[in-house]
Amino acid sequence: MEEALVDWSRAQFALTAIYHWLFVPLTLGLSFIMAIMETIYVKTGNIRWKKTTQFWMTLFGINFAIGVATGIILEFEFGTNWSNYSWFVGDIFGAPLAIEGIMAFFLESAFLAVMFFGWERVSKKFHLTATWLVALGSNLSALWILVANAWMQHPVGMSFNPDTARNEMGDFWDVLFNPTAIDKFLHTISSGYVIGSLFVIGISAWYILKNRHIKFARHSMLVGAIFGIVSSLFIVLTGDSSGHHVARTQPMKLAAMEGLYKGKEGANLVAFGVLNPDKEVHNDEEAFHFKISIPRLLSLLAERDMDAYVPGMEDLVYGNDQYNIPSTQSRMAKGQKALKALKKYNEASKAQNDSLAALHIGTFEDNYRHMGYGYFEEPEETVPPVGLTFYSFHFMVILGFYFVLLFALVIWSHLNDTLVKKRYLLKMALWSIPLGYLASILGWVVSEVGRQPWTIQDLLPVSISTSHLNAANVQFTFWLFAGIFTILLIAEVSIMTRQIKTGPN
Repeated sequence: MEEALVDWSRAQFALTAIYHWLFVPLTLGLSFIMAIMETIYVKTGNIRWKKTTQFWMTLFGINFAIGVATGIILEFEFGTNWSNYSWFVGDIFGAPLAIEGIMAFFLESAFLAVMFFGWERVSKKFHLTATWLVALGSNLSALWILVANAWMQHPVGMSFNPDTARNEMGDFWDVLFNPTAIDKFLHTISSGYVIGSLFVIGISAWYILKNRHIKFARHSMLVGAIFGIVSSLFIVLTGDSSGHHVARTQPMKLAAMEGLYKGKEGANLVAFGVLNPDKEVHNDEEAFHFKISIPRLLSLLAERDMDAYVPGMEDLVYGNDQYNIPSTQSRMAKGQKALKALKKYNEASKAQNDSLAALHIGTFEDNYRHMGYGYFEEPEETVPPVGLTFYSFHFMVILGFYFVLLFALVIWSHLNDTLVKKRYLLKMALWSIPLGYLASILGWVVSEVGRQPWTIQDLLPVSISTSHLNAANVQFTFWLFAGIFTILLIAEVSIMTRQIKTGPN
């Protein structure tokens, strides 16, 4: 494929995904916070909690309405810009997307109207049920999207049909309960919960700083902080599990996350460091200008053994016989053999030579799991952008621990009845709202940039996944979408700001 076409197609998809993700996590987190607040109202009968729930519900509605538009465009791009990819895995990738639309979206939509307009029309308990079902539907929508994404990271439950050159689903439950999917779902929705919590405590802090709606703000901050600290601690657990599975299924990504070029037994975890930009897998430069490491922790994270060997990028590219790590060059040779065997199988099938077709399909199946490597020209092409992956991962982790500290300080100050007096803490809460979004986007950068150059791990490189389009057309739509999405974002911020200034009734 033309390099410019691939680059612009990637840029357009990244643009759409990032803008979409500016809306989604707030929906995930705020929906459950609203449900918790309404539960308190139903249990206590205190009208203040009803008004509190209604205020956050209004902001939820603004965010939800604008977020839907970007999500629809994102799904269409699989067909318009990535048709080769869609053909290759459409039978698998399409299933969770269809379920997301049929089940989760309709569950969400059916009870959304009750949640917004049913306050005086249905009973308290029925309305509360509708609110919880909207929260559940929002998270089920995320589940099916993340199952599809996880399959790209770790393809399971399928078989390749050589007659159609498509992967076909063999076991739906393997796809759904893929360990990578479970970790990705739990980790991602937890990040949404943290963003929702930061949003609630940040807006509430602004009211206290302005000396407005103090009781409302203090109650909202307490709910948000408790929900946030529980979610933050859960993120740590799911992050640990994700790291363990990445080590097994995407070792190159883990090595890039840690800037690990040479493998090591009892490998250290880099708490923070400054990479040497001149370092490449093929030279002898030092990997870091400076770093702070935690001894043997990376081996424990990756293999649950502090003395285990963790392969580096050089091991994965050039091989390591001592630890039975094949070189990329050998996998490229097997991948090329698979591609040639598939071509010869198709030729033999057309000629109705069954014995020859059986011979070639046997060769193909023996080498299928290396097929994607057959498209590369140099082994070094399998190394992802190390600097972007490394710094994104470490800044995300730093922000995650900062959020735990912030939530803990808010809870402690509320219990000590000193929250209103601590203006520094209120300002920290307010300015932490964008940091939550930054941390979440950095997580997606680690996930997606760290697995480059693959669209589907080991099977399909990005370079052959695009549609047959003119690069100029993709470039034009990139700037068109950038303008539209920016207008939508400005509209949301403007409407929300106006509503926040108005305040709760």
